[in-house]
Amino acid sequence: MDNSIFFVGFIILLALFFDFLNGFHDAANSIATIVSTRVLTPRQAVTWAAFFNFIAFLFFGLHVASTIGKGIVDINIVDSRVIVGALVGASAWNLITWYLGLPSSSSHALMGGLIGSALVKSGPNALVYSGINKTLAFMVISPMLGMIMAIFIAVLVYNIFAKKTPSKIDFIFRKGQILSAALYSLGHGGNDAQKTMGIIASLLFTSGYLRGEFHIPLWVVLSCHFAIALGTFLGGWRIVKTLGHKISKLKPVDGFCAETAASSSLYLATYMGVPVSTTHTITGAILGVGSIKRISAVKWGIATQIVWAWILTIPASAAISAITYSITNIIF
Repeated sequence: MDNSIFFVGFIILLALFFDFLNGFHDAANSIATIVSTRVLTPRQAVTWAAFFNFIAFLFFGLHVASTIGKGIVDINIVDSRVIVGALVGASAWNLITWYLGLPSSSSHALMGGLIGSALVKSGPNALVYSGINKTLAFMVISPMLGMIMAIFIAVLVYNIFAKKTPSKIDFIFRKGQILSAALYSLGHGGNDAQKTMGIIASLLFTSGYLRGEFHIPLWVVLSCHFAIALGTFLGGWRIVKTLGHKISKLKPVDGFCAETAASSSLYLATYMGVPVSTTHTITGAILGVGSIKRISAVKWGIATQIVWAWILTIPASAAISAITYSITNIIF
């Protein structure tokens, strides 16, 4: 049953459902700023973001997919039950945080899911600590990098356009934000879709359906990008409100600076093969832009709630995954 084509097919569908939820949950990351500044309507924004989510595979390699596929837990202990536990744990946490309107990390939920089921199966020796430590480091680095780059870009932009009238600045950056949102959506698709690719490729490899060395088949690449693009298109509006309005009020120039900073951070992480959180990155960038105006422009109470959601993501998804693995092991 473990390696039957029907069971493997079911798990692939479950993985694509997680990818869909990733896009649905993280749609807010791609569109929150451009919707809150009213540059595009919500439907126009998600269509724009979904398109660039889908074509991201044309611009990025598959380094992140390889990290998720064999860099978090030992691929030799991965089986269908481990993957089912990981996907259920990550998907459940995504749904919980979506319902609460909290922009948590799908990336870290998936990593927590893998860790939880692997620990139940084989103990601490199943973990690849180099990959986990690199990802955990970027849990702190990515929002800080997003914040620092946003502050730098904002200061630069504000000084360059200091003599322009507010209406002229608004006119310029309403157009500029369309470009920055596209760049951010490319980074989102390039980093996030690869995580599910790594999961599916691990399943195929350990089940004997992937011949030769570990690699990511083209059909896996295309299906994952399609699933995340579809999720983005259908969108998660609860989190848009948190990111676009509750943290800091944004103007088009602010949205442009935040998206440009966040996309630059994502490109760097994707190039390095680090599965970072797009949520952490854009939140850090929005905080950075907000703090440029004045510290009080940022609603730090909301930011604190978001940080707690980040901290809880890995242990919560790991716990759900561990329970799921145990139940699956009994049933099957």
